[in-house]
Formats: sequence, C-alpha cells, structure tokens
Amino acid sequence: MVDIAGALVFFALFGPLYLIVALCVAISMGRPVHFWQVRLGEQGQRFRFYKFRSMVHNSEDVLDEFLSRNDMARTEWDTFQKLEKDPRITPLGQWIRKISVDEIPQFWNVLKGDMSLVGPRPCMERQRSLYGKHWGHYCAVRPGITGLWQVSGRNRLPYAKRVELDAYYVDNWSLALDFKILLKTVSAVVTGEGSR
Repeated sequence: MVDIAGALVFFALFGPLYLIVALCVAISMGRPVHFWQVRLGEQGQRFRFYKFRSMVHNSEDVLDEFLSRNDMARTEWDTFQKLEKDPRITPLGQWIRKISVDEIPQFWNVLKGDMSLVGPRPCMERQRSLYGKHWGHYCAVRPGITGLWQVSGRNRLPYAKRVELDAYYVDNWSLALDFKILLKTVSAVVTGEGSR
C-alpha cells in the first residue's frame, strides 16, 4: 500500500516531467518512447519492466557485435554487466540515464504490483546464474526502483557486489532501511553518482 501511495504521489508531482521526457525521446529517437524487457521478480516470476528508451533500436545486435571484437569491453561486461562507453546508448539516452529519468516508467510497475519503491534491482533471465546461492534472497521480495546497489556506488560496483547488497537488504529489511535508501537515492540522482 505504501508503494502504491508513493507511486501515485510521484505521478501527481512529476507527471509533467514524464510527458516532457517522453516528448524528447520521441523527437530525438522516434517511437516507441518506452523500452520494455522481461525481468524476474518476486518468486522468480517474469514481468514486463519499463524504462524510457535510451538505446538504438537494434541494441542487442550492436552489443553482441561490439563485444565480439573488443576483449577489454567483454571483460568489463562480464564483471559489471555494464559498459562505461556503451555503443548502444544515444546522446539523449546518456543524458536521461545520467539523471536517472529513464527509470520513471518503473512507477507503472509499482502500480501494477510487479515492483516496490525499494528492493533488489530487477534482473534479466540471463543474469539469474550470477546470483548463485543468493538466488533465494532475490526471489524473497519484490524488486525495487531503487535499492542498496543504487546508493552504494551503482555501476561502479562489480555485479557480484550487487548480489551481496541485495542479499544484505533482504536479511536486514526494515522500514527505517527503506527510508534511508530513499533519502540516499535523492542525493545519488542529484549528483549522478555511479550513473552510466
């Protein structure tokens, strides 16, 4: 209930920002303005995860081709599941990622009950094996728009550390911890800390 109330308040306050970003994406990159992908949530259930589109249309092909001819990038991808210089991301995409407004559509996921405001970052099916013994921790709660990973260094951290932080969050969950993470998220968004 708290999550739904928070999402409704967000849309009431920042609805115009949502429309502005959608318009910018449509003008800069064309349609669709939203990107969706199957992610795994509570109990390992699949759901459609939404973001504003920040990449070129054939992003997976671009990534596969880039990694096939760049060993250093392959190592970076295997470690972080991210790239410092990602060839898929458009100029506008870099900007909306820097200030995290590409994440705004995930408030729809909260309203649908797929996600919480705070929790582990939703993972892709191909990332499931990276959780190892901690997969049970991940499946125990709904994934969140923000979480310990986002406020602890985010994309600067190896994926293994993200898994550790997700497990720690589940083991130590409290409303106080959620509130602390939400406050730190505001600071991280304002400063662009750890964004890529």
